[in-house]
Amino acid sequence: MPNPLDPNTIPKYINQLVVPPIFEPTVVKDKRTCKIKCHNYRVTISQFTQQILPEGFPETTVWGYGSKVRDPETGEIIPDYRSAPGPTFEAIRHIPINVQWINNLTEPYSLAVDPTIHWADPNKIGMPMPPFPPFPPGFPLAQSPVPIVTHLHGGETEPSSDGYPEAWFTADETITGPDYSKSLYHYVNKQEPTTLWYHDHALGLTRQNVYMGLAGFYILRDPHNPLDGRHSKLPHGKYEIPIVIQDRSFYDDGSLLFPNNGVNLDSHPYWRPSFIGNAIMVNGKVWPNLDVEPRQYRFRILNGSNTRFYNLAFSNQMPFMQIGTDGGYLPKPVQLVSLLISPAERADILVDFSKLSPGTQLILTNTANAPFPNGNPPDPQTTGQIMQFTVLNKAAVLPPPLPKVLNIITPLKRTSKIRTLTLMVVGDPTKPLELLLDGQKWMAPVSELPLVGATEDWQLVNLTKGAHPIHLHLIQFQLVSRQDFLVTQYTNDWLALNGQPPFEHSTRVLPVKPYLLDGPINPPAHENGWKDTIQAYPGQVTTIRVRFAPQDVVVSIPGINRFPFNPATEPGYVWHCHIIDHEDNEMMRPYKVRNPLEDY
Repeated sequence: MPNPLDPNTIPKYINQLVVPPIFEPTVVKDKRTCKIKCHNYRVTISQFTQQILPEGFPETTVWGYGSKVRDPETGEIIPDYRSAPGPTFEAIRHIPINVQWINNLTEPYSLAVDPTIHWADPNKIGMPMPPFPPFPPGFPLAQSPVPIVTHLHGGETEPSSDGYPEAWFTADETITGPDYSKSLYHYVNKQEPTTLWYHDHALGLTRQNVYMGLAGFYILRDPHNPLDGRHSKLPHGKYEIPIVIQDRSFYDDGSLLFPNNGVNLDSHPYWRPSFIGNAIMVNGKVWPNLDVEPRQYRFRILNGSNTRFYNLAFSNQMPFMQIGTDGGYLPKPVQLVSLLISPAERADILVDFSKLSPGTQLILTNTANAPFPNGNPPDPQTTGQIMQFTVLNKAAVLPPPLPKVLNIITPLKRTSKIRTLTLMVVGDPTKPLELLLDGQKWMAPVSELPLVGATEDWQLVNLTKGAHPIHLHLIQFQLVSRQDFLVTQYTNDWLALNGQPPFEHSTRVLPVKPYLLDGPINPPAHENGWKDTIQAYPGQVTTIRVRFAPQDVVVSIPGINRFPFNPATEPGYVWHCHIIDHEDNEMMRPYKVRNPLEDY
C-alpha cells in the first residue's frame, strides 16, 4: 500500500510553470458575408497520467479535458492533447461557441464516493444504512460509472447549457440525470470581457471530479475594447499568463490523496466538510518556477481549490495592481500588497518586475488560515509558498502608464425585494452532518423565484464560524456592504421561529436589521466591480445587489427579458457555497427566473 507523501520531501521550483494551451476551434462562417458565425469544439473528458510532481517522482493519475489545441508560445497545432487542468478556451465577445462535451471516463473512481449524501447515484443504489464498509472497497456500485456535467462559471448561459447538477451523464451517455437534455452546450459570449472558468458540477461529486482535474480557463476577449484589442497597452501574448492555484496531497506512488474517512462516521462514512491539501499545485505542477523578463506581466489568477483561501503577497512585499475581478475590469486600477482570494474567485493583476535585478528570485506567498478564517496557519515551508519567479538577465522594459479609467460600472439600484438568507451548519460545527442555505436542503421546493429584469438585495447572514464563497449562476452582481451582527441572539431567535433544520415548512424570514451592529462596511476598491462569487465572513451580513439581466443592459425593467435566451426554461439555475465539500452536501439550492410577460 502506498504511504502519504511528506510535502517537505518535494523539491520546490524544479518544475517550470506550464502555460495551458488554447483549444483550437472549427470556425463556422456565414456563406453570404464570410463573417464568423460561431466556433465549434469537441472536448473529451478522460483518465490519463501526468507529471505533476517534479521529474524523478511517479506520474499522477488524473482526469482531464482534451481536444485539438494550439501552443500559446509557438503557435504549433497539437491534434490530440489532454491535460489537467484543461486547455484554455479563448472566446471572442459576440461570437458564440458550441462545445460537444464527451464523457470518456470508463474507469471507476479511485476516490471514495459517499452515497449517504445526496448525489447523482447513476445505479440507483439508494441511501445505505450503517454499518458502513471502510474504503476501499467502500460501495462498489457507487464507484462506477462516473457522472459528469460541465459548468461555465460566471457565464451568462441558457439553462440547458449551464451545467445543472442533475443534468449529468455517464460515458456514452448510457445513464443520464433527471434534468439531462443534451451534451452539446451553447455559450453566447455577450457579457463583458473577463476571466471565466469551466469545471465539473455533478451533484454530490463535484469535489472529487474537480480534485481529479476537471477544471480549466475560459477567457472572453473583446477586440473592440481598448484594453482587449490589438493595440492594448496591457501585457499580452507571452506576458499574459493564466494561473490556477490548487492545493493537493499525494501518496508516495504519485497518486492523489483524498480523505476517505468522514468526520461523522455514523452518518457519512467518507464525506468531510473540508479538504486541506499539504502541497500547492499551479497550472498542474507542484511548486513551479516561472522565469520572467524585467518588465510588466499580466496574471489572471484563479483559486481552483476545494476549500482553501489564499492571502497572496510577494516575499519582498512589492506592490501589484489589480485591474479586474470575476466579471471584468474594475473601474480603475487598485494597488495592493496582498490579496485574499477564495475558492472560485478570479483576480486580474499586473506585476512589474522591471525594477528587479537579474537573478532575483521572488516567492508568491500565502498566509491565509485553512479553513478560513479560524483554521490553522499555513506551514511557511509548504503551503505558505505558492510559486517562484526568477528574473532573467534581459534589458528592462518599463510599463506604460495605465488608463485612469478601466471600466464604467453603473451602480445597480434595487427595484425588487430584499431576501434574507442564512448560512448555517447542522450538527456539531466541528463534525457537521451537512451545511444549509436558509435551512433548506437541495430537494426542498424552490424558494428563490426572482422576476427576470428585477434587481434584488440578497442579505447573506452567516451563522457559521467559517467564511463561505457564495456563487450565483447566470449573472454577475455587485457587493453592497458587509456588517457585523449579533450572531448568537439572531441564531437563537431564528431557531425559535423556524425550529431545528432541516424542516418541512418554507423558511420563515427573521429580519436582520434589529441585530445589526455599528455601520455597514463599504466594498473595498478591489471588490468594487462585477462579481459572481463573494466572500461571506462569519459574524457578518454580506449584502449583494443581484440583477437578473445581462451585464450590458443599461436600464433593466422587471418582467422584461433582455437575455438572448429564455432564462425561465428548465432546469433553471443554482446558487451555492463554492467550498466544494459544502456544496456537495446540501449547501446548494436551485433557483428559477420567472418571465411572466414574454411568450415563448
